[in-house]
Amino acid sequence: MVNELLHNWQKKSAEKQKAYKQFLQKADKKKVLKVLPKLHEEAFSHINCMDCAACCKNYSPRFKAPDIKRIAKYLKMKETAFIEEYLNLDTDGDYVVKTHPCPFWARIILQYLRSASNRLSAISLYR
Repeated sequence: MVNELLHNWQKKSAEKQKAYKQFLQKADKKKVLKVLPKLHEEAFSHINCMDCAACCKNYSPRFKAPDIKRIAKYLKMKETAFIEEYLNLDTDGDYVVKTHPCPFWARIILQYLRSASNRLSAISLYR
């Protein structure tokens, strides 16, 4: 059933985008935000982001202060340098990436492939 839902998801989404937007504009934000984490977990228990990576290629997440601090530390950069190099403020006042695809996308893909390769190597050892 999941494969059926995911088949042509981009086309299906585009066809219903206006209806989705209208629904979300009418929805009670507090209620939506309350159930969103559970819906997120449920959706991603069925979806592997790396199968498509369209979000990383076309959109940017919002970067909040804790995200910026954590990522800058990981990259061994000052927060201001990280913001200057990678982020812009959007019209809503949120930090988003300057470029598309996401500048971290290649790094994420490489980590994913290394992880998958390591799992395959470990499996082959036990055959």
